[in-house]
Amino acid sequence: MTLLKLPMLLLLLVAALAFTSCSDTNKEAEPSSNALNIEVSHVVGSAALVLNSATPYTTPAGDNITVSTFKYYLSNFKLRKLDGTEYVVPESYFLVDEAKAASKTITLTGIPAGDYSALTFMIGVDSTHNVSGAKAGVLDPINNMFWDWNTGYIFTKLEGNSPQAPGNHGLLLHVGGFKTPNNAIRTVSPSLGGTTIQIRKDRLPTVHMQADVLRLLSGANTIRFAEVYNIMGAGANAMKLADNYAAGMFTVQHVQER
Repeated sequence: MTLLKLPMLLLLLVAALAFTSCSDTNKEAEPSSNALNIEVSHVVGSAALVLNSATPYTTPAGDNITVSTFKYYLSNFKLRKLDGTEYVVPESYFLVDEAKAASKTITLTGIPAGDYSALTFMIGVDSTHNVSGAKAGVLDPINNMFWDWNTGYIFTKLEGNSPQAPGNHGLLLHVGGFKTPNNAIRTVSPSLGGTTIQIRKDRLPTVHMQADVLRLLSGANTIRFAEVYNIMGAGANAMKLADNYAAGMFTVQHVQER
């Protein structure tokens, strides 16, 4: 190697070391968002929900049902730490739709690190968003979950067929309404079974949660399709379904740490 080439080689080595050092520094400085996944599976009792199934499901009251549509809003998520302090996830609105697999995974980001003993969320859309006009994203009326500015959003939609329903045997159960006395908004905190959700940097825990169609049709109120088969807004029957979905339609199966 000539003496003339040696300074050039040293210069290249110094530049390479500087680039590596800078890259490592940037890598360490990159923020890692503390996040939580919630994966929702839909069931009908002990069976998985299959839309337009050839074999109908049977409700606790003995009615038969074939489900063609099942979707609902979950919003305003909160997590409570072991010390009692709460974190409210901002702008957390999600439309879960059995027909869209991706919608059944909810990701909450920007959560402060800590151990959380409770998860709370709203079934439906809060009154503020109901009266502030049409929104974008999952709250866009294009999703067919919005009536008008006076009635607002459909919180839960179950459609299908039942031989016990009169007429053409169709079921249209569209639950909504945010004004007293017909306020269908419900807030729930499914039990975590004594486990904690550990939010840390570079860790993505997953809450595995089930939503049971049968619990929408039973529990606080027994739904018989001969009488309750067409709900298009707020009212007494909508309140019966709202009380049912608040009374245990959602259950946490387990919390997975990874």
